[in-house]
Amino acid sequence: MSLVMLTGMVAAVLTTIAFLPQVIRTWRTRSTSDISLGMFVTYVTGILLWLVYGLMLGDIPLIASNAVTFVLSGIILGLKLRHG
Repeated sequence: MSLVMLTGMVAAVLTTIAFLPQVIRTWRTRSTSDISLGMFVTYVTGILLWLVYGLMLGDIPLIASNAVTFVLSGIILGLKLRHG
């Protein structure tokens, strides 16, 4: 594995798992009042586009990290829409 690929994979893992504590907290408390709906809709849309871009390029770090981030941030967005 090249240094470039390793750097991309480490960056992908770190930025993806950064969402895990927020997902767990939001899931447990069902509290989303401090999360901006506009920001999160924009963010999830951006992540979806990054995922599509990664698929178009066939870039594994982009695909993997954005697929997982899309799911995690989608959970938060779903809870925000459900619980306000």
